[in-house]
Amino acid sequence: MTRFDRRAIPSSAKEDWWGLPDGHRVRRIDWASEAEPPRGSILFMPGRGDHYEKYLESLDEWHRAGWQVTAADWRGQGASGRLGTDEVTGHVDDFAIWIDDLAALWADWKAQTPGPHVLVAHSMGGHLGLRAVAEERVDPGAVVLSAPMLGFVGNLPVSLTHGVARLMSRVGDPRRPAWKWSEKPGEIPAGRLKLLTHDDERYQDELWWREKRPELVMGPGSWGWVERAYASMRGLFAEGVLESVTTPILLLSTSNDKLVSHRKVVDAAERLPNSELLAFGRECHHEILREVDAVRDRAMEGIANFLDRKAPARD
Repeated sequence: MTRFDRRAIPSSAKEDWWGLPDGHRVRRIDWASEAEPPRGSILFMPGRGDHYEKYLESLDEWHRAGWQVTAADWRGQGASGRLGTDEVTGHVDDFAIWIDDLAALWADWKAQTPGPHVLVAHSMGGHLGLRAVAEERVDPGAVVLSAPMLGFVGNLPVSLTHGVARLMSRVGDPRRPAWKWSEKPGEIPAGRLKLLTHDDERYQDELWWREKRPELVMGPGSWGWVERAYASMRGLFAEGVLESVTTPILLLSTSNDKLVSHRKVVDAAERLPNSELLAFGRECHHEILREVDAVRDRAMEGIANFLDRKAPARD
């Protein structure tokens, strides 16, 4: 089989723009299913600072399995503009904006694509996807969450760290960067590879796309983003919220994650009444779907098995 070119948009895919209800345009990419009948439809949403080019390999694999596939950049992320005061800081006034956006995109997309309909999301996207399901803003037949952002890595009490973020967002411009990125704007910080993947070639793919499409470059989140992230995550873990979600959910997580809390993912898996957990260890960093082949293959096989059981093809 010919090796997939991760640095090219497949000829079977179409890049376009989609207008949100308030007029803001977000970038999307669609692969129409070539299967007859189609296996179903997958909507993929990336993480903070992400863009869909990073996941072309997985999207193409699902497409070849018969799925109709769509992915989009969040408002203010990827090539879908910025919401702060500069071109690299990731900001949002409230995560509820993204929940509204996802609900609008989901309704339009679902009406035009064959079922079963599946939501797949990574990191911050995983958090937003789970929250949208919990709030009954989207109604997928099954959900897959890769390293969902359900908590940040750290040993301090969340009430304390959230309090600091709340203070920092009030004493200055909440759109200012919350952490240092690099001495030179746009320069990738040293050590970033070790946070994301063991696969240097897949990591270099991201840098290649950033050079080819500089509008994709994003650096740190804003203090406003940090504070709203804490508020949203704490709300999701409020009593009874996760327990109310009956949608089948597969959570992929790694105990080696240095960005989001593996323990919180495990906690969520224990509270969600219809969930499964596929856990990795030291062999895997944060970007599970962009890891070395041995890890990624296990993840993709686990997803395929889960969807065959929980979102079977329609007759």
